[in-house]
Amino acid sequence: MNYFVSVEGEQFEIEVNGTELKIDGEVVDVDLAGLPGTSRRSLLLDGRSHAIAAEGRGGGVWVLDLDVGPVRVEVVDRAGLAIRELTRRVAAERGPRPLRAPMPGMVVKVEVEEGEVVGAGQAVVVVEAMKMENELSAEAEGRVKKVHVAPGEPVEKDQVLIEFGPVDDEETSDA
Repeated sequence: MNYFVSVEGEQFEIEVNGTELKIDGEVVDVDLAGLPGTSRRSLLLDGRSHAIAAEGRGGGVWVLDLDVGPVRVEVVDRAGLAIRELTRRVAAERGPRPLRAPMPGMVVKVEVEEGEVVGAGQAVVVVEAMKMENELSAEAEGRVKKVHVAPGEPVEKDQVLIEFGPVDDEETSDA
């Protein structure tokens, strides 16, 4: 099975075939085991040991707590990658649409400011729902036109959280 993993802007192809693992075509020696009494795991990668913890954010997004601190990782299979690329192309043709809350919840973090240019797939808001933090991303490239929420605010399903405009649109709302 092939997976495409994005880590801090870099993309890797991971191939899992039984017990063999390849990263970008190169065979690597890997072992993953739970650490007794903790939620952490021990990852042995090419002879180097790493203690990690993984928290799923939904939609193939994970936050890994590594030796160097938290790292955001996106994982999709070949079909998921094709669907994302098609969705991004269609979204880019339609132009930026407002980001709406997919469910009721509480805003935990707003990661953008009005006037900022964002890329397709860039995280813009984190909403907590049912004790899970959900990182919401921009559907297409655009300029943040209006931020309608702040951390600590409750939101309802389909509520507009952020409005976007075209990148070449320098105009932002009155603030």
